[in-house]
Amino acid sequence: MSQLEQEIKKRRTFAIISHPDAGKTTLTEKFLLYGGAINLAGSVKGRKAAKHAVSDWMEIEKERGISVTSSVMQFNYQGYCINILDTPGHQDFSEDTYRTLMAADSAVMVIDGSKGVEAQTIKLFKVCVMRGIPIFTFINKMDREANDPFELIDEIENVLGIRTCPVNWPIGSGKNFKGVYDRQTKTISRFFAGDNGHKVATEDVELGSKKLDELIGEVNHQKLLEEIELLDGAADEYDLERIQAGKLSPVFFGSALTNFGVETFLQHFLDMTTTPLPRKSDEGEISPFSEDFSAFVFKIQANMNKAHRDRIAFMRICSGKFDAGMEVYHVQGGKKIRLTQPQQMMADERHHVTEAYAGDIIGVFDPGIFSIGDTLCTSNHKFQYEGIPTFAPEHFAKVRQVDTMKRKQFIKGIEQIAQEGAIQIFQEYNTGMEEIIVGVVGVLQFDVLKFRLENEYNVEIRLEPLPYEHIRWITNKEVDVASLSVTSDTKKIKDLKGNPLLIFAHPWSIKTVEERNEGLQLSEFGTN
Repeated sequence: MSQLEQEIKKRRTFAIISHPDAGKTTLTEKFLLYGGAINLAGSVKGRKAAKHAVSDWMEIEKERGISVTSSVMQFNYQGYCINILDTPGHQDFSEDTYRTLMAADSAVMVIDGSKGVEAQTIKLFKVCVMRGIPIFTFINKMDREANDPFELIDEIENVLGIRTCPVNWPIGSGKNFKGVYDRQTKTISRFFAGDNGHKVATEDVELGSKKLDELIGEVNHQKLLEEIELLDGAADEYDLERIQAGKLSPVFFGSALTNFGVETFLQHFLDMTTTPLPRKSDEGEISPFSEDFSAFVFKIQANMNKAHRDRIAFMRICSGKFDAGMEVYHVQGGKKIRLTQPQQMMADERHHVTEAYAGDIIGVFDPGIFSIGDTLCTSNHKFQYEGIPTFAPEHFAKVRQVDTMKRKQFIKGIEQIAQEGAIQIFQEYNTGMEEIIVGVVGVLQFDVLKFRLENEYNVEIRLEPLPYEHIRWITNKEVDVASLSVTSDTKKIKDLKGNPLLIFAHPWSIKTVEERNEGLQLSEFGTN
């Protein structure tokens, strides 16, 4: 096996998804702790926290104690090189979350044991299904009072529509949480409260033995016997092929805050996941083991370092090896470029890299030439990776700067933030940049926009909410937009590239406009 193959086979790249407060950031930090990437896991506890989670770097995140941008982190563990994409869990998340999932090979879904499947989880799960990527479930907070584990399993299967296979099973919850039973090894991992989970005793104990009575109590033992018998008869069997095809989700129980079950989960996860997957392009699938380097841009972030006013393009390496200073072909730009200042991230800490392989995520300095979805490659045979979907914004507002003398900073700021993908900006169809309309997937992004324009560009803005909730791209280019017959609650707009769109206040207006304009083709998604 060549060195290239060896390095690529070590890589695992996954995203962590969850509803807010399910414990996703805590779980991420415990992974980093095991990999030796951080010495102290910071727990986010609201605004006044002395410590902030290492994966939350933006000022607004530290103020509010939430994650609003996706972070990228890498660490080594037991011979694997692991890239974690930590997505925002806030209910008002942005497109950034969707796009991050496009760069992952699998997803870890964190569920709060006391709340079950929540709204945000459903949205993110749908994107995983759309991509067909494997989903691993970690049911968290078992050291607190939790729902019945069978109910939690049923909910995952019924609400998300994926079959499950519990790898371990909890013995009680809250004050009565005694640990978990591993169905494969038939061992018990005992939970010791107040010990931060560092002391996890794993014992080979037979179900039905006197020793197990002593360890977990007769009542818990009897209940466990009944539940395991029921599971063995009713649950789906472990099937690695179905897991890797995204048809079956292995389920684990534990407590990220106390470290209980986290390392076991990580070890099982690494055994079940695959090496970096091939990616679709306009020339067919590209193998990660190809000698030629290729990558696509899935995230752009301006002003990560306020002092430097920089702009970083994050790219997923899809094939081959990256060497610092190498010349690559920027397909959309149509020219050769050098990728400068290559770096990997630990939240806002940067480490310069000299080499990286398929599966890795790197950030490079962007002088303003990259867009989300761009392909870079070194082969003489030029190709493009599949475009990343532009998800339909659901909230719109007019944006005006308070000080008209700061027009230049205002335009620069709003365009740079739009290029990152957190917001989409539009104009009235027949005007210039005088009237700017912002569209977002979640309303929190309006606050983020306001905050960032003031803090990073010194521009104060006013937002005027608009009543529109639905957007459609006009896909047939020959249409004369000016002469389209539309309803009173429809507005004609265009995006930054000049593509025509329609926004509607009511869903029934979409059908009316289509009926009035024969041959008009509308799409819910654009493509970067």
